Amino acid sequence: MSVITLLQPNLILGATIFDLTPQILQKYNINGLILDVDETLVPFKQREASEELQRWIEQIRQATPIWLVSNNISHNRIGNIAKSVDLPFISAAKKPSRRRLREAAKAMELPVEKIAMVGDRLFTDVLAGNRLGMFTILVEPMIDPLVAVRSHPIRDFEIWLSESIGVSLVANRDNVTKSNNS
Repeated sequence: MSVITLLQPNLILGATIFDLTPQILQKYNINGLILDVDETLVPFKQREASEELQRWIEQIRQATPIWLVSNNISHNRIGNIAKSVDLPFISAAKKPSRRRLREAAKAMELPVEKIAMVGDRLFTDVLAGNRLGMFTILVEPMIDPLVAVRSHPIRDFEIWLSESIGVSLVANRDNVTKSNNS
């Protein structure tokens, strides 16, 4: 597998996770979701789910099982967020390691090909999901509305480096960058 293939998301949402719908999951035959937490679901310092996130989770959980898998080492913080949306979680996952993603997939009793790894980072979320053969979805970071300007230097570097080696990160009209079979 080439570096480009490993960093290329299957789907670039071009928006926050709230634009991921049951219809999109159905279109790509996704039967399970593994979600990153920090800046995918909540701003970095937030300790529980917003009402909007709780509503989104309720809508999505009707279509598919969901697990939270975070690199954040604060078991307490990630646990509070998971509890606020009543979801199982794994913290300190060390993505792009595949080990914790495999654990979540096994708990869902689904083949990895039917699970989407959703996150805001290429070198952790997308890379881990692609290494395991999951469908990968890149979302825009969730930003605290009270923070006027939020810098994402690591994410910006990941995007710059990935594009410089040939990864396509432009969401097109259908939000698809490659087929699920690529």
